[in-house]
Amino acid sequence: MNSTNFMSMTFRALSENEAFARVAVAAFVAQMNPTMDELTEIKTVVSEAVTNCIIHGYGEKDGDIYLHCKIMGDSIELVVEDHGVGIEDIDVVREPLYTSRPELERSGMGFTIMESFVDEFDVESVVGRGTMLRFIKRIRTPQSATHHEV
Repeated sequence: MNSTNFMSMTFRALSENEAFARVAVAAFVAQMNPTMDELTEIKTVVSEAVTNCIIHGYGEKDGDIYLHCKIMGDSIELVVEDHGVGIEDIDVVREPLYTSRPELERSGMGFTIMESFVDEFDVESVVGRGTMLRFIKRIRTPQSATHHEV
């Protein structure tokens, strides 16, 4: 697939919208003919990213989540943004088992899980202004799978 296609959506930072975001991205990515494993990984990344916006970005405050998807050749780029509290130390929150909300019994594995399922993962954040998570995942097309199986 050589064309570029994209979609963007904005929705309230409510836990009931996490499933909506996950399914919307899965439907968009379906045109790339991903494997079930790839689709599950993408849905998990979206779920973790949106949940982080809701729980850690906004907490008890109202806010919106901005989700952008772009197909670039054999890759999907996902960007999930909030205008919440931001992250003071990105290196610390990327450590396995770290959570800013231990009272909610969060596992602290969200960033680790997201990073393990994608090819590229970037975090930009400004305290008091919000956070942007950017992911790139390559989709193994039948043609590229043939080249990998030697």
